[in-house]
Amino acid sequence: MPEFKEGLILYHGSYCEVKKPDLCKCAKRKDFGQGFYLTTSKEQAQSFLRTSIAKAVASGKIAENQNYGYISTFELKLSRQLRIHIFEKADVDWLHCIAAHRKKKLFIDVESKMEKYDVIIGKIADDATNATLTAYLAGVFGVAGDKEADDFCIKQLLPNKLKDQYCFKSEDAIECLKFVEGVKICLE
Repeated sequence: MPEFKEGLILYHGSYCEVKKPDLCKCAKRKDFGQGFYLTTSKEQAQSFLRTSIAKAVASGKIAENQNYGYISTFELKLSRQLRIHIFEKADVDWLHCIAAHRKKKLFIDVESKMEKYDVIIGKIADDATNATLTAYLAGVFGVAGDKEADDFCIKQLLPNKLKDQYCFKSEDAIECLKFVEGVKICLE
């Protein structure tokens, strides 16, 4: 079960070192909405480096030949009262939350309900599961939100041993992250 406690160590993988997260620079249509994403898995953060570098190259933020990224490490310092929502497992509520944030005007009520939280925690839909979620959103399994489509999609996702993700969505939440270090990782 995901934790949210004082001293928790979290990792962020990116094309650049991140000492002070800026929510304005965070993409909007991610799994739990716009926010700064971290994980308790250093390996998961490192596996995201290639994706981050590719996106930064495509948008012209970095040179095409950059073959390194950074793992930025943070420690949770609970200095503020935060509104937190934890998805304890990959279930229908989790699936609808991800679908609502990835595709506009789908599960509008879910997206609206999630806006009140400073931090949302749950399983990550990574590169290995992205094709399944894309197919779900495209209606390949049936209409998103129908029990049959939901059940089928979740059955496809569960064998992947999904890692966790922590989405810090507000300035109050960001203030609870203390930068520890950034480590440069060279890719082959």
